[in-house]
Amino acid sequence: MVSPSAVMIRRDLFNTSGLFDETLPACEDYDMWLRINSRYPIHFIDIPLIVKRGGHKDQLSLMHSLDKYRIRSIKKLLDGDLLSGDQRKLAVKVMTEKCLVYAEGCRKRGRKNEALEYMKLAGAC
Repeated sequence: MVSPSAVMIRRDLFNTSGLFDETLPACEDYDMWLRINSRYPIHFIDIPLIVKRGGHKDQLSLMHSLDKYRIRSIKKLLDGDLLSGDQRKLAVKVMTEKCLVYAEGCRKRGRKNEALEYMKLAGAC
């Protein structure tokens, strides 16, 4: 729900939470906001202050397999020590759900080995 183009943030937050993970080909903002929100609350303003436009042909959110990168981001959090007990439980739940959905998509598209990999990851959560 957080849009990098519509936030106000203090620069020093990046010193504690880090910047975009440039090894991710997509979902690097999702990854960063997970890290930030694991430590700090994110507040929303109820009044719309920007106009977001989408649906462009080159829009990354139209790229297939985005959940693979979201799963990778959640796994990084789970492998680290940033999460509280409750946050960890929620992260495991979301990661398991995303793994199962992604695995089913892989299975439907004939990518059996990749489907098995994500089924195993869902079971390992």
